[in-house]
Amino acid sequence: MAVNRGERCREKIKLQPTSANLINAERHRSSIQHAIDNNTFDYAVIFPGSKNIARFHTHGGLTVEKYLKEWLNDKEPTIKKSTYNDYRKTIKILVGNFGAILLHELKRKDIYLWAKELTCTNKRISNLISPLRSALDDAVQNEIIETNPILGWHYKRIEPPKKSDKDPFTRDEQSLILSVLTGQAKNLIQFAFWTGLRTSELIALEWGDVDWVRGTVKVQRALTQAASEAETTKTRAGEREVKLLEPALEAIKNQKQYTFIKDNIVFLNPRTDMPWSGDQPIRKTLWTHALRKAGVRYRRPYQTRYTYAFNDVISR
Repeated sequence: MAVNRGERCREKIKLQPTSANLINAERHRSSIQHAIDNNTFDYAVIFPGSKNIARFHTHGGLTVEKYLKEWLNDKEPTIKKSTYNDYRKTIKILVGNFGAILLHELKRKDIYLWAKELTCTNKRISNLISPLRSALDDAVQNEIIETNPILGWHYKRIEPPKKSDKDPFTRDEQSLILSVLTGQAKNLIQFAFWTGLRTSELIALEWGDVDWVRGTVKVQRALTQAASEAETTKTRAGEREVKLLEPALEAIKNQKQYTFIKDNIVFLNPRTDMPWSGDQPIRKTLWTHALRKAGVRYRRPYQTRYTYAFNDVISR
C-alpha cells in the first residue's frame, strides 16, 4: 500500500508470503515511497498492469480535457449526429473551464462555483452539465475514477416566472403569408400551419409516411442542420401520428404533382428541386422573405407549431 497524490492505493504483489519475500516487499514499498516523496514516481512503470494507471497517468496525470475528448470520440459511433454536435460544443466549454484539472481531482465544488457564475437559464446550465455527468458515469464504470462527484446533483437558481414564448399567427396573418407563396413553398408552409410539424420533421417527411385512407401522417424522423441524413425524432414522444385537417390534406394533395412520382421526399427545395439540406435554409431563403413580403411581424418558424394548436382549437 502507498500514498500517491494524496490518495492511498493498494496493489497486489504476486509473491508467496515467505520471510524473504516479505523483506523484499517492504524494500519495494520503501523505494516507492521514496520516489513519491521526490516526485519521481511513475505508476505505469512500477505497476504496468494496474487499473490505477488512468488515474495517475504519466506526464502529470489524466486531465479532464484528455478524458472528455477521448470519451466523445468513443461516443460518436453510438449517438445521433445532432447529439454529437451538441456534445462537441459543450465539451469545448467544459474543457475551457476544467480542462487542466486532473480527472480524479475534479470536485463538485469546482462545478458548483462555475455554474454559480453563469448568467444563462437553469435549462442551459443543465444542458451543459448533463454530458459531463454522463462522461463521469462512464469513467466510474471503466474504473478510471472511484466516484462521480456530480452523481444525482443538479444546479438550480431561483428564476423569475418564465414568460410564454407562444406567439401564433392569426388566421389573417396566415392568409397573408400564403398569398405571397406559390407551388411547393406554399404547400410546405400551409402544411406546417395545419400539422404542427417541426421544420426538421417537415423536410424529412416521406410519401410512405402518409396514410391516405385514414387521413394521417406518421412523424418518425427529422433532418437537422448538424446531420447529413434524416435521423429518428429527438424523443419517443416526438414519434407520433398526426390527423390531417382539411387545409393540411389540401396542401399535401397539391404537393403530389411535384414530388409524388419523382422522389420519396414529400417537400423539396423549389429553388433546386433537391431535398432541403436542413431547417436553416428554409428560414433564410423562404420563411424570412415570405413574412417580409406579406408585411407580417417576424416570428421563428417554430411558431407554426403553436399556430397549429390555435388552428386546431378554432376549427373544432
